[in-house]
Amino acid sequence: MRRRRVAVLSVLGLLLVLVVIAAVALGAVYVPIATSARIIVSRLPLLGRLVDATWSPTQETIIISVRLPRVLLALLVGMGLALAGAIFQGLFRNPLADPSIIGSSQGAALGATIAFYFGINFGWGGLSAVTLFAFVGAFLAVFVVYVIARAGGRVSIAYLLLVGFALSSFLASIVSLLMVMSEDRMHNIFFWLMGGLGTGSWDAVLAVLPCIAVGGVVSVIFAKDLNLLMLGEERATQLGLEARRFQWIMFAVASVVVGAAVSVSGIIGFVGLMTPHIVRLLTGPDHRYLVPGSLIGGGIFMVVADTLARTLIAPNELPVGIVTAFFGAPFFIYLLKRRRHAIA
Repeated sequence: MRRRRVAVLSVLGLLLVLVVIAAVALGAVYVPIATSARIIVSRLPLLGRLVDATWSPTQETIIISVRLPRVLLALLVGMGLALAGAIFQGLFRNPLADPSIIGSSQGAALGATIAFYFGINFGWGGLSAVTLFAFVGAFLAVFVVYVIARAGGRVSIAYLLLVGFALSSFLASIVSLLMVMSEDRMHNIFFWLMGGLGTGSWDAVLAVLPCIAVGGVVSVIFAKDLNLLMLGEERATQLGLEARRFQWIMFAVASVVVGAAVSVSGIIGFVGLMTPHIVRLLTGPDHRYLVPGSLIGGGIFMVVADTLARTLIAPNELPVGIVTAFFGAPFFIYLLKRRRHAIA
């Protein structure tokens, strides 16, 4: 069984590399896959000197400055959302749990909407005001959820879920109000809310990378403890796990990851819901394989979705949230029916 799981992760890893190279090659201006791969390799330390530059400067600019940062950003966002989905499904012991349940997505939406509404256009570290406000909004929302949930003393993760849902609904109403009051900027707000990576840049990649990387490493290290938590808090405590403390640690990790991802991509649904389920079917429920599998699977799914979003109607592009919803909504219905039959 272990060999099979390792083999699945290896195949997923290889598929991820191939998908990234293909995604970099595809676009309004096609660059051959072999050429795209050689351009990327030419920028790698040590390996770069082994490649002869037979491509045009235009092709190199397209690959290195335009497509590669966007593809890598899609990769990181997909990894982050899928990782958070796997964590939340483990914490809540609910296969329908989604990264948006804690309010961070709507917090980011409100932050971005405020930036659009007031026409704030300053930047910092190469990031736009919209991204910065979305990032701050996501973390403020999570902080408010935490404060409200802790107001009565120690609180269960289930209560946290209810607070997050209530706050999300409240923030969504404010976003809707600002959209109605700002007809001239409604298109920009609406497009951001549908999710997209059109503003992908190296600055955005470098801003998100630390959060996703640290979150991924911590989750892999504590994957075995997530397995214990699946047995229930009481049983996990009997086996030596400080269940309540561990829950809050993983909640914080997932919140940081979601906040970072949503701030640069907008609201993209179903990635965190669908990817862990598909990986679970391939590797089983063991989080030692489910967590890294979700990271890889989320990256694959988001890169493919973003590639479709920018090539289906090229030179125009679709919001990537439309593409993920197109595949994710039917899958969600399938999960509901499957869960209903299981209960029956």
